[in-house]
Amino acid sequence: MTKIKVAILGASGYTGSELLRFLVNHPRVELSYLTADRSAGKKLHEVLPVFKDIIDIKLHPLETGKIPDNIDFAFTALPHGTSANIVKYLYEKGIKVVDLGADFRLSYKVYKEWYGQHPCPELIDKAVYGLPELSRAKIKKTRIVANPGCYPESSILPLAPLLKNEIIKSNTIIIDSKSGVSGAGRSADLAFNFCEVNEGLKAYKIGEHRHMPEIIEVLSDFSGKKVALNFTPHLIPMDRGILSTVYVDLKKKMNTNELLSVYNKFYKKEKFIRIMPENVYPSTHQVRGSNFCDIGCKVILQQKKAIIISVIDNLVKGASGQAVQNMNIMMGFPEDTGLNIPPVFP
Repeated sequence: MTKIKVAILGASGYTGSELLRFLVNHPRVELSYLTADRSAGKKLHEVLPVFKDIIDIKLHPLETGKIPDNIDFAFTALPHGTSANIVKYLYEKGIKVVDLGADFRLSYKVYKEWYGQHPCPELIDKAVYGLPELSRAKIKKTRIVANPGCYPESSILPLAPLLKNEIIKSNTIIIDSKSGVSGAGRSADLAFNFCEVNEGLKAYKIGEHRHMPEIIEVLSDFSGKKVALNFTPHLIPMDRGILSTVYVDLKKKMNTNELLSVYNKFYKKEKFIRIMPENVYPSTHQVRGSNFCDIGCKVILQQKKAIIISVIDNLVKGASGQAVQNMNIMMGFPEDTGLNIPPVFP
Protein backbone atom coordinates (compact mmCIF):
# COMPACT_ATOMS: atom_id res chain seq x y z
CA MET A 1 0.00 0.00 0.00
CA THR A 2 1.48 3.33 -1.09
CA LYS A 3 2.03 5.84 1.69
CA ILE A 4 2.13 9.62 1.46
CA LYS A 5 4.95 11.60 3.04
CA VAL A 6 3.57 13.98 5.64
CA ALA A 7 5.05 17.04 7.35
CA ILE A 8 3.80 18.60 10.58
CA LEU A 9 4.92 22.19 10.95
CA GLY A 10 4.56 23.00 14.63
CA ALA A 11 4.76 19.48 16.02
CA SER A 12 5.55 20.12 19.68
CA GLY A 13 2.28 21.72 20.80
CA TYR A 14 -0.90 20.00 21.92
CA THR A 15 -2.42 19.88 18.44
CA GLY A 16 0.86 18.71 16.95
CA SER A 17 1.06 15.96 19.56
CA GLU A 18 -2.46 14.82 18.76
CA LEU A 19 -1.69 14.79 15.03
CA LEU A 20 1.26 12.53 15.77
CA ARG A 21 -0.88 10.24 17.92
CA PHE A 22 -3.33 9.64 15.08
CA LEU A 23 -0.86 9.62 12.19
CA VAL A 24 1.74 7.27 13.67
CA ASN A 25 -0.58 4.32 13.05
CA HIS A 26 -2.30 5.69 9.95
CA PRO A 27 -1.84 2.99 7.27
CA ARG A 28 -1.43 5.51 4.44
CA VAL A 29 0.94 7.96 6.14
CA GLU A 30 4.71 8.14 6.57
CA LEU A 31 5.75 10.82 9.06
CA SER A 32 8.64 12.48 7.24
CA TYR A 33 9.31 15.97 8.53
CA LEU A 34 8.55 17.74 11.82
CA THR A 35 9.31 21.29 12.89
CA ALA A 36 9.40 22.98 16.29
CA ASP A 37 11.44 26.17 16.41
CA ARG A 38 12.16 26.28 20.15
CA SER A 39 13.14 22.60 20.19
CA ALA A 40 14.92 22.38 16.84
CA GLY A 41 17.74 19.85 16.87
CA LYS A 42 16.18 17.69 19.54
CA LYS A 43 14.56 14.33 19.02
CA LEU A 44 10.78 14.33 19.28
CA HIS A 45 10.76 12.15 22.42
CA GLU A 46 12.98 14.68 24.22
CA VAL A 47 10.18 17.24 23.89
CA LEU A 48 7.22 14.86 24.00
CA PRO A 49 8.30 11.85 26.10
CA VAL A 50 5.05 10.00 25.30
CA PHE A 51 6.57 9.14 21.91
CA LYS A 52 9.73 7.51 23.26
CA ASP A 53 10.44 4.27 21.32
CA ILE A 54 7.46 5.08 19.07
CA ILE A 55 8.62 7.95 16.83
CA ASP A 56 12.34 8.52 16.29
CA ILE A 57 12.44 11.78 14.33
CA LYS A 58 14.50 14.94 14.80
CA LEU A 59 12.75 18.30 15.03
CA HIS A 60 13.74 21.02 12.55
CA PRO A 61 13.48 24.80 12.61
CA LEU A 62 10.65 26.23 10.52
CA GLU A 63 12.36 27.36 7.33
CA THR A 64 10.35 27.12 4.11
CA GLY A 65 13.38 26.49 1.92
CA LYS A 66 14.31 23.41 3.95
CA ILE A 67 10.95 21.63 3.70
CA PRO A 68 11.73 18.54 1.59
CA ASP A 69 10.46 18.57 -2.00
CA ASN A 70 9.11 15.03 -1.68
CA ILE A 71 6.48 15.96 0.93
CA ASP A 72 2.97 15.10 -0.30
CA PHE A 73 0.92 16.65 2.47
CA ALA A 74 1.44 19.12 5.31
CA PHE A 75 -0.29 20.19 8.49
CA THR A 76 0.45 23.68 9.77
CA ALA A 77 -0.12 23.94 13.52
CA LEU A 78 1.13 27.48 13.89
CA PRO A 79 -0.08 30.80 15.34
CA HIS A 80 -2.28 33.04 13.20
CA GLY A 81 -0.27 35.34 11.00
CA THR A 82 2.52 32.76 10.81
CA SER A 83 0.65 30.09 8.88
CA ALA A 84 -0.39 32.15 5.87
CA ASN A 85 3.00 32.61 4.19
CA ILE A 86 3.95 29.01 4.95
CA VAL A 87 0.70 27.83 3.37
CA LYS A 88 1.41 30.02 0.34
CA TYR A 89 4.83 28.40 -0.06
CA LEU A 90 3.34 24.91 0.20
CA TYR A 91 0.54 25.77 -2.22
CA GLU A 92 3.01 27.04 -4.81
CA LYS A 93 5.01 23.83 -4.40
CA GLY A 94 1.88 21.78 -5.12
CA ILE A 95 1.68 20.38 -1.58
CA LYS A 96 -1.81 19.96 -0.13
CA VAL A 97 -2.22 21.42 3.33
CA VAL A 98 -4.57 21.56 6.29
CA ASP A 99 -4.01 24.74 8.30
CA LEU A 100 -5.01 24.36 11.95
CA GLY A 101 -4.64 28.11 12.55
CA ALA A 102 -7.09 30.92 11.85
CA ASP A 103 -5.55 32.44 8.73
CA PHE A 104 -7.96 30.95 6.19
CA ARG A 105 -11.15 30.47 8.19
CA LEU A 106 -12.63 33.91 7.56
CA SER A 107 -13.34 36.23 4.68
CA TYR A 108 -10.80 38.99 4.09
CA LYS A 109 -13.01 41.70 5.57
CA VAL A 110 -13.82 39.78 8.75
CA TYR A 111 -10.23 38.59 9.21
CA LYS A 112 -8.95 42.15 8.97
CA GLU A 113 -11.49 43.34 11.55
CA TRP A 114 -10.64 40.63 14.11
CA TYR A 115 -6.99 39.74 13.40
CA GLY A 116 -5.49 42.59 11.38
CA GLN A 117 -3.94 42.69 7.93
CA HIS A 118 -3.85 39.31 6.17
CA PRO A 119 -0.38 38.22 4.99
CA CYS A 120 -1.59 36.78 1.66
CA PRO A 121 -5.26 37.59 0.97
CA GLU A 122 -5.04 36.21 -2.57
CA LEU A 123 -5.25 32.67 -1.15
CA ILE A 124 -8.33 33.16 1.03
CA ASP A 125 -10.79 32.28 -1.74
CA LYS A 126 -8.81 29.16 -2.63
CA ALA A 127 -9.22 27.70 0.87
CA VAL A 128 -12.22 25.64 1.98
CA TYR A 129 -13.58 25.66 5.52
CA GLY A 130 -12.89 22.13 6.72
CA LEU A 131 -16.13 20.90 8.23
CA PRO A 132 -16.93 17.72 6.25
CA GLU A 133 -20.48 17.48 7.57
CA LEU A 134 -21.23 20.74 5.74
CA SER A 135 -18.70 21.00 2.92
CA ARG A 136 -17.37 17.55 2.04
CA ALA A 137 -17.65 17.99 -1.74
CA LYS A 138 -15.57 21.19 -1.68
CA ILE A 139 -12.96 19.65 0.60
CA LYS A 140 -12.42 16.84 -1.92
CA LYS A 141 -11.40 19.32 -4.61
CA THR A 142 -9.28 21.84 -2.71
CA ARG A 143 -5.57 22.03 -1.93
CA ILE A 144 -5.98 24.23 1.16
CA VAL A 145 -8.31 23.42 4.04
CA ALA A 146 -8.89 25.81 6.91
CA ASN A 147 -9.44 23.56 9.90
CA PRO A 148 -12.27 24.88 12.12
CA GLY A 149 -11.68 26.37 15.55
CA CYS A 150 -12.67 24.22 18.51
CA TYR A 151 -15.44 26.46 19.87
CA PRO A 152 -16.92 26.94 16.36
CA GLU A 153 -16.95 23.20 15.76
CA SER A 154 -18.89 22.60 18.96
CA SER A 155 -21.34 25.39 18.06
CA ILE A 156 -21.82 24.98 14.32
CA LEU A 157 -22.59 21.26 14.37
CA PRO A 158 -25.62 21.57 16.71
CA LEU A 159 -26.93 24.70 14.94
CA ALA A 160 -26.50 23.85 11.24
CA PRO A 161 -29.43 21.39 10.94
CA LEU A 162 -31.81 23.80 12.69
CA LEU A 163 -30.87 26.79 10.54
CA LYS A 164 -30.85 24.80 7.30
CA ASN A 165 -34.35 23.48 8.01
CA GLU A 166 -35.52 26.97 9.10
CA ILE A 167 -36.71 25.65 12.45
CA ILE A 168 -35.25 28.41 14.64
CA LYS A 169 -35.02 32.17 14.67
CA SER A 170 -31.61 33.16 13.37
CA ASN A 171 -31.22 36.31 15.48
CA THR A 172 -31.81 35.07 19.03
CA ILE A 173 -29.16 32.36 19.45
CA ILE A 174 -27.19 32.08 22.70
CA ILE A 175 -24.11 29.85 22.99
CA ASP A 176 -22.54 29.07 26.37
CA SER A 177 -19.32 27.08 25.95
CA LYS A 178 -16.98 25.59 28.53
CA SER A 179 -13.53 24.41 27.50
CA GLY A 180 -10.65 22.54 29.07
CA VAL A 181 -7.37 24.42 29.54
CA SER A 182 -5.57 22.68 26.64
CA GLY A 183 -7.61 24.88 24.29
CA ALA A 184 -5.26 27.73 25.15
CA GLY A 185 -2.26 25.83 23.80
CA ARG A 186 0.98 24.65 25.37
CA SER A 187 2.11 28.03 26.63
CA ALA A 188 3.60 29.44 29.82
CA ASP A 189 0.92 32.13 30.16
CA LEU A 190 0.22 32.85 33.84
CA ALA A 191 -3.54 32.73 33.24
CA PHE A 192 -3.28 28.99 32.52
CA ASN A 193 -1.03 27.95 35.39
CA PHE A 194 -2.43 25.30 37.74
CA CYS A 195 -3.10 27.65 40.65
CA GLU A 196 -4.86 30.13 38.38
CA VAL A 197 -7.21 27.52 36.93
CA ASN A 198 -7.70 24.76 39.49
CA GLU A 199 -10.97 24.76 41.48
CA GLY A 200 -12.28 27.73 39.54
CA LEU A 201 -14.54 28.52 36.62
CA LYS A 202 -14.46 31.79 34.71
CA ALA A 203 -15.92 33.43 31.63
CA TYR A 204 -13.56 35.36 29.38
CA LYS A 205 -13.58 37.49 26.22
CA ILE A 206 -17.35 37.95 26.45
CA GLY A 207 -18.65 39.23 23.14
CA GLU A 208 -15.14 39.59 21.73
CA HIS A 209 -13.72 36.09 21.34
CA ARG A 210 -12.24 35.61 17.87
CA HIS A 211 -14.19 32.41 17.35
CA MET A 212 -17.49 34.28 17.45
CA PRO A 213 -17.20 35.83 13.94
CA GLU A 214 -16.16 32.41 12.64
CA ILE A 215 -19.35 30.84 13.99
CA ILE A 216 -21.48 33.66 12.59
CA GLU A 217 -19.89 33.71 9.14
CA VAL A 218 -19.95 29.93 8.61
CA LEU A 219 -23.56 29.56 9.76
CA SER A 220 -24.70 32.58 7.74
CA ASP A 221 -23.07 31.23 4.58
CA PHE A 222 -24.44 27.75 5.15
CA SER A 223 -28.01 28.79 5.94
CA GLY A 224 -28.19 31.60 3.40
CA LYS A 225 -29.37 34.15 5.94
CA LYS A 226 -27.68 36.46 8.41
CA VAL A 227 -27.16 34.85 11.79
CA ALA A 228 -26.87 36.87 15.01
CA LEU A 229 -25.79 35.31 18.29
CA ASN A 230 -24.26 35.84 21.70
CA PHE A 231 -21.25 33.67 22.50
CA THR A 232 -19.68 33.33 25.94
CA PRO A 233 -16.68 31.03 26.46
CA HIS A 234 -15.62 29.73 29.86
CA LEU A 235 -12.41 28.14 31.08
CA ILE A 236 -13.02 25.06 33.20
CA PRO A 237 -10.37 23.19 35.23
CA MET A 238 -9.96 20.05 33.15
CA ASP A 239 -7.37 19.09 30.54
CA ARG A 240 -9.53 18.68 27.48
CA GLY A 241 -13.07 18.77 26.20
CA ILE A 242 -15.72 21.34 25.27
CA LEU A 243 -19.35 21.34 26.27
CA SER A 244 -21.50 23.90 24.47
CA THR A 245 -25.03 24.67 25.59
CA VAL A 246 -27.00 26.34 22.81
CA TYR A 247 -30.29 28.16 23.44
CA VAL A 248 -32.62 28.81 20.50
CA ASP A 249 -36.16 30.09 19.84
CA LEU A 250 -38.29 27.73 17.75
CA LYS A 251 -40.39 29.10 14.90
CA LYS A 252 -43.09 26.49 15.39
CA LYS A 253 -44.35 24.22 18.10
CA MET A 254 -42.54 20.89 18.24
CA ASN A 255 -41.48 18.40 20.91
CA THR A 256 -38.09 16.96 21.76
CA ASN A 257 -38.62 13.78 19.79
CA GLU A 258 -39.48 15.77 16.66
CA LEU A 259 -36.36 17.88 17.08
CA LEU A 260 -34.23 14.77 17.52
CA SER A 261 -35.68 13.45 14.26
CA VAL A 262 -34.31 16.52 12.50
CA TYR A 263 -30.83 15.79 13.84
CA ASN A 264 -30.99 12.08 13.06
CA LYS A 265 -32.05 12.76 9.49
CA PHE A 266 -29.45 15.47 8.91
CA TYR A 267 -26.55 13.46 10.34
CA LYS A 268 -27.68 9.92 9.50
CA LYS A 269 -24.65 9.23 7.27
CA GLU A 270 -22.09 10.93 9.50
CA LYS A 271 -19.85 8.47 11.32
CA PHE A 272 -18.50 11.00 13.80
CA ILE A 273 -21.78 12.63 14.85
CA ARG A 274 -23.75 10.75 17.49
CA ILE A 275 -27.24 11.89 18.47
CA MET A 276 -28.38 11.03 21.99
CA PRO A 277 -31.88 9.62 22.61
CA GLU A 278 -34.53 11.69 24.34
CA ASN A 279 -33.71 12.67 27.96
CA VAL A 280 -30.06 11.68 27.53
CA TYR A 281 -27.49 14.47 27.45
CA PRO A 282 -23.85 14.02 26.47
CA SER A 283 -20.80 14.42 28.69
CA THR A 284 -17.27 15.34 27.68
CA HIS A 285 -16.20 12.00 29.21
CA GLN A 286 -17.84 10.08 26.38
CA VAL A 287 -15.82 11.76 23.60
CA ARG A 288 -12.45 12.17 25.33
CA GLY A 289 -9.59 11.33 22.99
CA SER A 290 -11.94 10.61 20.07
CA ASN A 291 -13.16 12.30 16.90
CA PHE A 292 -16.82 12.17 17.91
CA CYS A 293 -19.25 15.03 18.43
CA ASP A 294 -22.20 13.96 20.60
CA ILE A 295 -25.40 15.99 20.59
CA GLY A 296 -28.50 15.92 22.82
CA CYS A 297 -31.44 18.30 23.09
CA LYS A 298 -34.53 19.29 25.05
CA VAL A 299 -37.54 21.32 23.93
CA ILE A 300 -39.22 23.60 26.47
CA LEU A 301 -42.74 23.36 25.08
CA GLN A 302 -44.31 26.21 27.09
CA GLN A 303 -41.69 28.69 25.83
CA LYS A 304 -41.14 27.38 22.28
CA LYS A 305 -37.45 27.15 23.07
CA ALA A 306 -34.90 24.40 22.66
CA ILE A 307 -31.68 23.71 24.53
CA ILE A 308 -29.01 21.73 22.69
CA ILE A 309 -25.91 20.22 24.27
CA SER A 310 -22.89 19.31 22.17
CA VAL A 311 -19.60 17.83 23.35
CA ILE A 312 -16.29 17.34 21.59
CA ASP A 313 -12.68 16.77 22.52
CA ASN A 314 -11.23 20.18 21.69
CA LEU A 315 -7.91 18.63 20.64
CA VAL A 316 -9.45 15.98 18.40
CA LYS A 317 -12.75 16.76 16.67
CA GLY A 318 -11.98 20.37 17.62
CA ALA A 319 -8.51 20.28 16.05
CA SER A 320 -6.24 17.38 15.08
CA GLY A 321 -8.76 14.58 14.53
CA GLN A 322 -10.75 16.90 12.30
CA ALA A 323 -7.53 17.76 10.45
CA VAL A 324 -6.82 14.07 9.79
CA GLN A 325 -10.43 13.60 8.65
CA ASN A 326 -9.92 16.46 6.20
CA MET A 327 -6.64 14.99 4.96
CA ASN A 328 -8.35 11.67 4.31
CA ILE A 329 -10.99 13.39 2.19
CA MET A 330 -8.45 15.47 0.27
CA MET A 331 -6.30 12.44 -0.48
CA GLY A 332 -9.17 10.13 -1.40
CA PHE A 333 -8.71 7.81 1.60
CA PRO A 334 -11.70 6.39 3.51
CA GLU A 335 -12.74 9.26 5.76
CA ASP A 336 -12.34 7.41 9.04
CA THR A 337 -8.88 5.97 8.29
CA GLY A 338 -6.71 6.26 11.38
CA LEU A 339 -9.58 7.72 13.39
CA ASN A 340 -11.38 4.57 14.47
CA ILE A 341 -10.29 5.02 18.07
CA PRO A 342 -12.93 4.76 20.79
CA PRO A 343 -13.05 7.45 23.49
CA VAL A 344 -10.90 7.06 26.59
CA PHE A 345 -12.98 6.28 29.67
CA PRO A 346 -12.78 7.00 32.50
